[in-house]
Amino acid sequence: MAATVSSSCSTSHGRVGEAFSEPEVTVSGGKLTPEVLWSLGAVGAPAVSPDGARALFSISYADIKEDRQISEIYGVPTGGGRMVRMTDGEGLSSSDAAFLPDGGMAFIRNDANGVRQLFVADADGENVRMILSQSPNAAAGIDAFLFAPDGRHVALIRSVKVDKDVHDMYPDLPKANARIETDLMYRHWNLWADGTYSHICLAEFDGSALINEVDIMDGERFHCPLRPHGGIEQVAWAADASKIAYTSKKLVGRESALSTNSDIFVYDLPTRSTVNVSAPNAGYDTNPAFAKDGRLFWLSMEHDGYESDRNRIVCKDLASGLLTDLTQGSELYVSQFILSPDADELWFIADTCGKDEIFHIDVKTRAISQLTHDCADYTSLALAEGSLLSVRTTMFCPPDLFKVDVATGKAENISNVNAKTLAKVNMGRAEERWLTTTDGKKMLTWVILPPDFDQQKKYPALLYCQGGPQSTISQFWSRRWNFALMAANDYVVVAPCRRGMPGFGVEWNEQISKDYGGQNMKDYLTAIDSVAEEPFVDSGRLGCVGASYGGFSVYWLAGHHEKRFKTFIAHCGIFNLEQLYSTTEELFFVNWDLGGAYWESDNAVAQASYAQSPHRFVGKWDTPILVVHGEKDFRIPYTQGMGAFNVARMKGIEAEFLYFPEECHWVQRPQNSILWHREFYRWLDRWLK
Repeated sequence: MAATVSSSCSTSHGRVGEAFSEPEVTVSGGKLTPEVLWSLGAVGAPAVSPDGARALFSISYADIKEDRQISEIYGVPTGGGRMVRMTDGEGLSSSDAAFLPDGGMAFIRNDANGVRQLFVADADGENVRMILSQSPNAAAGIDAFLFAPDGRHVALIRSVKVDKDVHDMYPDLPKANARIETDLMYRHWNLWADGTYSHICLAEFDGSALINEVDIMDGERFHCPLRPHGGIEQVAWAADASKIAYTSKKLVGRESALSTNSDIFVYDLPTRSTVNVSAPNAGYDTNPAFAKDGRLFWLSMEHDGYESDRNRIVCKDLASGLLTDLTQGSELYVSQFILSPDADELWFIADTCGKDEIFHIDVKTRAISQLTHDCADYTSLALAEGSLLSVRTTMFCPPDLFKVDVATGKAENISNVNAKTLAKVNMGRAEERWLTTTDGKKMLTWVILPPDFDQQKKYPALLYCQGGPQSTISQFWSRRWNFALMAANDYVVVAPCRRGMPGFGVEWNEQISKDYGGQNMKDYLTAIDSVAEEPFVDSGRLGCVGASYGGFSVYWLAGHHEKRFKTFIAHCGIFNLEQLYSTTEELFFVNWDLGGAYWESDNAVAQASYAQSPHRFVGKWDTPILVVHGEKDFRIPYTQGMGAFNVARMKGIEAEFLYFPEECHWVQRPQNSILWHREFYRWLDRWLK
């Protein structure tokens, strides 16, 4: 590994109008390293022009030396062709590109004060100008935007202050540094509540300024989009710009912590009235989309409190009130969808057998068919003439923009952002294996093999434990849990799609709830025991790694592995379930997955869950462990990692604690991530090599 942190490529990749030129990246000996990983460009979701002929998308690069990421916007014909740079931020990122009805473009960029603002430019990227508003909320900038089809109205997502803080209460104490909390949800994922809320502000656009701006959620202590993962996909304009639909969870405090009940609200511009159109449904309702005839489509989960419930696509005729579940009878978990112009058909992404594929629905007949049959993940959808544009990844290829034929499902790469660099890298390969579990079911297990794999060699192997717990092991590409990088370090990776993963039916996905230490742990052991029997695996050099619920799995297996593993690595893992229940923010999550609170002594389900808490089995811990945690992780507070590390050292077990004061549930800054990788492999190599 490199001894110093340096960027192997420049973050300046040309001027507006110049063809895309992939930066030169140094690859030593054909090996994928953390530095090479972070030097690869990351492609963002595309926007398609009104005529369907062109696409805009972002490419972000890391400036490792400056410890930041810079993104610029590029344009490409949707049929493939010359890719051209559309922005030149001179060190300021440009993102969130969209087309205007006249063919021009809009995007977000920081102004001179570092505030995110709306910019527009001509169709060729020239004549860039910042678009400002006289609204009192304008000083905060914007988080996202969505132009109406007429191009004369725009929805802006702004952070608007609603709640008072200690400085409002005590203005004579300007240097006081304290918080006064009276209810739950005072922090969420990685941010403390600061009295501001993401609101939709509607404005008119006259070509040079935003005028007549109005906050349609004025005074509300609610967010749109939902934090922390929601974006502008949770807002939709009607075709005639008379209405706007949006997602919001209009609950606060304790009620918000206990519920997932978000709804779809429709705001009528002429009457300035708001209606909840999804009120009967108790779970998450998100991502609305209007048809031209006024029908409204959205994603819907049925059960309150169940964040990993099956996402359905529903359609509501707003005139008659008729609601239709278009995916009724299916067991697919939908992540996103897009409508055809006449809304007679739609396409959506769902996981199936460890791949995020594209599916098609005939809206009239509700017939569902699978469009792509690819060993890949598709992560976005945009509609062009006769094709879909989608960002595609595999375990060995970072995001690229692909054109997918809507008739055949054939996919073609039209960006090739990292082609030259990837040609220098010697990648491993992944095999699909279907193993028989202890209860007689078939389980997909990915086995990732090192580059230049030699059947005659003995390799150390890693059991990879996925987080979620109900998230998939698919063909994802990550700058942290990167299977290609693990394989490049000469490890065989065993990644089982154990109980609790979508893509294998509802029963398989839901089984893990209230059974954290049960069947899914047997699934893990089935996978590693099976692959460890291979002649190319050294069964005396096995490791176990994972994050979040994967970290829980590591801690639990550390007390039950019966000498299988030589070392463990747990990142942001759950160590003590009782402590987690008392300190996490989204209480609906622990209530659903654990069955209730730990003090409910007459709740047999909950008591069975807490009996499986990893901290109860530390008496059997005897194996070296690396614990990693970020201080700003509010989902699984960092004291969970401290507890695990402290216990290991008190027992005399070799252990290290890698602690990131400024990171959250993820490690997002380039230098912190590279440090994470270096420590990850240093620890593994110490015990397995």
